[in-house]
Amino acid sequence: MVYHPPTDALPRIVVGEREEHRLTTLATSAMLTGRSQYVARVLLAEMERAEVVPDAAVPDTVVRMNARVAFEIDGGERREGELVFPGEANIDEGKISVLTPIGTALIGLSPGQAIMLRGVDGRPHKLRVIAVTAPLPAG
Repeated sequence: MVYHPPTDALPRIVVGEREEHRLTTLATSAMLTGRSQYVARVLLAEMERAEVVPDAAVPDTVVRMNARVAFEIDGGERREGELVFPGEANIDEGKISVLTPIGTALIGLSPGQAIMLRGVDGRPHKLRVIAVTAPLPAG
């Protein structure tokens, strides 16, 4: 059984234009190659419902690629990590791939927001963002 939260239960998410394009391309590619198909479908759905804004208009408090984020799952202990693209993921370094259930759930959220996700165990879990540190500017 797949858990699908009611549409009205989904929090508002914000994504920059370039990031929305890159993430849509990543998810589409993953689906076409058969990698992480369920998570890729969820990521595509998130990009379709996201409020897409100019890159410079994304607030520093929004989870985006390379942001550091503190979160909790099911009210458990605080976890921290950096949201990265799949090739950069390294759980030992706290680098969470956006192409995982947690990574996909985090994208576009702000502190205080929560979303339901289906974990690798197949069960629904509630993820809540506690704090976000914007990525350092490139260059």
